Amino acid sequence: MPRWRALPDELDPQVREFASQLRRLVDRSGLSIAAVADRTGYSKTSWERYLNGRLLAPKRAIVTLAEVTGTNPVHLTTMWELAERAWSRSEMRHDMTMEAIRISQARAALGEFGPTATKTGKNGSAGGGGRTAARPSGGPATGVAGPAGVAPTVPPQGQAPLADSLPYGSEREQGLRPGERAGGGVPYADGAGAYAGGGGRGPDGQPGTGGGSPDRQRRRRRLTMFLAGVVGALVVIGAAVYLTDAGKGEKDDDAKPEATPTSSAPELPAGVQCSGKDCTGKDPEAMGCGGEFARTTDSVLVGQAKVEVRYSKTCGAAWARITQAVPGDEVRIQQAGTTGVQKGTVNADLDAYTPMVAVTKASEAKACATLKAGQKGCTQ
Repeated sequence: MPRWRALPDELDPQVREFASQLRRLVDRSGLSIAAVADRTGYSKTSWERYLNGRLLAPKRAIVTLAEVTGTNPVHLTTMWELAERAWSRSEMRHDMTMEAIRISQARAALGEFGPTATKTGKNGSAGGGGRTAARPSGGPATGVAGPAGVAPTVPPQGQAPLADSLPYGSEREQGLRPGERAGGGVPYADGAGAYAGGGGRGPDGQPGTGGGSPDRQRRRRRLTMFLAGVVGALVVIGAAVYLTDAGKGEKDDDAKPEATPTSSAPELPAGVQCSGKDCTGKDPEAMGCGGEFARTTDSVLVGQAKVEVRYSKTCGAAWARITQAVPGDEVRIQQAGTTGVQKGTVNADLDAYTPMVAVTKASEAKACATLKAGQKGCTQ
């Protein structure tokens, strides 16, 4: 009677009931987990996960287990469908929880780089600019005081800079009419005619000494030049890669070198841990060579016991298995033309299998059995 681990506390009740039912079936059959794995085609590691509630068995495995244990597959399949729905609900809740955690982490990370509030002046406009020059409603345009002895003049309207070229806080963004200035329009005290904060042109048509506009323009020019440089570099790199690949393609078409064999070990499927000589003397189930990666290539009846040669092309190895035996019966496997033999002895499970021997094809392996009653026999 195998000893089962306690099922996880967080298991759904329906999944827990289904796993317990699978354990009862295995207990009643008297089979070990290794024997269940060998007869159902699923590895021993997989069945340990299924029976311990760490993974939900696939429907095909359940149907095969029902056939092996002589159980009605209809009832077992019904319990599996209920457990599968409960398992899906649990996975959905877990995914939603992880998504909420990721969203919270992303929000917290983005909060560290949030925009800084812009300081505003008393008049509500951005920046520390001056006040808008007021003009009497309905009156004519106010003149600009010139040097001593010269009559006041009105700045020409046609000399106002275009709205698109004005900096932030200019006439268009503040809703002013052409010719008006926010933070400007007030001449210097020396009467030179240049506007102190307008960023436009003075009465003589020369650019003023605006507050911040040249710096902003320089930054824009630098950004434009930087982006143009990046685009140019990417174009050059792309052209170089294209020309290089084209040259390689022509050379490959002219003469392709023959592939040379490598001595590296072949890539093994997930769960398989050995291949060829590395498998000699090792447990086929522990190395992942059994289940779906193995098949019976030869068998013989010795008394009431059945002796089989089990071969795994993936692992490049073979082993012997005996079933319907009694405790004390012995089974062994040997590679043709060698003296190396691997043995196994039947215990209370009424079946046994040997460690593996490395073979290149199934016909190189020969399985033999010696029964406790004295009978002997081998495969062809």
